[in-house]
Amino acid sequence: MKVCLVGPVYPYRGGIAHFTSLLAKEFAKDHEISIINFKRLYPSFLFPGKTQFDESGSPLQVESERLIDSMNPFTWILTARAIARRRPDLVVFQWWQPFFAFTYAGVLFFLKLFWKSQVVYLCHNVLPHEASIFDRTLIKIGFTFVNAFLVQSQEDRMNLLRFRKHARVAVNPHPIYDVFKQSYITREEAREKLGIQDRITLFFGYIRPYKGLRVLLEAFAESIERVPSTLLIVGEFYEDQESYISLMEELSIRDKIVLVDRYVPNEEVEIFFTACDIVVLPYLSATQSGIVQIAFGFGKPVIVTGVGGLPDVVEDGVTGYVVPPNDPESLAKAIVHFYSQGDSTTFEENIQAAKDKFSWKRCKGTLVELSGLDAG
Repeated sequence: MKVCLVGPVYPYRGGIAHFTSLLAKEFAKDHEISIINFKRLYPSFLFPGKTQFDESGSPLQVESERLIDSMNPFTWILTARAIARRRPDLVVFQWWQPFFAFTYAGVLFFLKLFWKSQVVYLCHNVLPHEASIFDRTLIKIGFTFVNAFLVQSQEDRMNLLRFRKHARVAVNPHPIYDVFKQSYITREEAREKLGIQDRITLFFGYIRPYKGLRVLLEAFAESIERVPSTLLIVGEFYEDQESYISLMEELSIRDKIVLVDRYVPNEEVEIFFTACDIVVLPYLSATQSGIVQIAFGFGKPVIVTGVGGLPDVVEDGVTGYVVPPNDPESLAKAIVHFYSQGDSTTFEENIQAAKDKFSWKRCKGTLVELSGLDAG
């Protein structure tokens, strides 16, 4: 098959770029693959972070053609023509943000004039985490010319069917990110680099309201009374950092927290995940999470809240724990229980046994099957 992926890859940073790159590498094993990338993703005034670009010393690179300007409709026509010239059997668009609804609908409108192929949206989030009425209108526009959809949780399947009642849709869990193991440092070496010799509970990723970090801070304050540990918070703040610092001081836990306020380049990810004992995702809402799959890539158990698709990928008591959302007491009990049992070997073995379920090969196969095309 000829397959064209549309979405951000290097030089852009972040989970969507990594996902698209790894999916492309998997498709390239037995299909002819091409990638249409953005030359402008977000206008700078709409991007809350410090940079949209990957400044890693070892970026995840794949060959792509940078054509799409999200703010320039003329490039949408050029993109459609470029896709048509490749004569693909299958075109897969990465969907994660209604901001791109007009861009994608524009590309697909013109693509229909130039070439007929199966179009699948691979949805990372059908709805954004802080959705508005305007977002819902944009989604209807963005989904206009799509043949089928792949979502990564049952909740997102339900969200999708609210917009496209009779949509052809398949569910495939987010594959594991195992590309961040680069130097294969030991747990002791990682802890030495961080200057931490205590137990380590890790929170990793952008800090936004829906991530529930405030709940974790309250739970951590309760848990360290029974099991002393260090809370390692790693990620760029997308909201006011000072309010979090104030809460840490109010809870008298500031000296038990190591805060790394920045986007972590690829080559440093393994330090934090190798050093930690467990990864906590105290989310108030979610569809799925690449952070769980990074943790599983390092064989680390997770504590997640029972929101969105998180319980679909974490088996309670087997590969981690599932607790109620916005419940510091339950979260604290899970942290204490994990450290009290004192052995994570069983968790690691269970995670290893579950990896086939989260393979990139399975994701590729689901897309091919969903397209209805003969894989050859």
